[in-house]
Amino acid sequence: MSTLAVLLVLAAWRNDRTISSNEGFATAEVLSAGRLRSAVSYVTPDGLTHNPPLGVLYPTNLVAGQRIDVEYAQSDPDLVRVAGRDASVAVIPAVSVIVITWVVAAPLLWYTRKRS
Repeated sequence: MSTLAVLLVLAAWRNDRTISSNEGFATAEVLSAGRLRSAVSYVTPDGLTHNPPLGVLYPTNLVAGQRIDVEYAQSDPDLVRVAGRDASVAVIPAVSVIVITWVVAAPLLWYTRKRS
């Protein structure tokens, strides 16, 4: 579980790096909002409308119908994040998962080893 949490943060950092290396800006409409996934729709300067299948990165506190600024990778317009947010918002949840996992697992491992 700890490895997965670290990989999640590394993947978020890699996505941010991809976006920042060839960044585009747009105003998007939030189509649906959830804790883990929010769907958005936005138009790029070339006039194409994008509705990324995986939603927007870092969707916390979005509301359906809201208009937000987004940053996207011009090389891959489906890779989009809420403007001003980055992988740092993934660190606290990842660390929380690691801590909770080990708080539960450590006593169980200790007890199992003691019984053996």
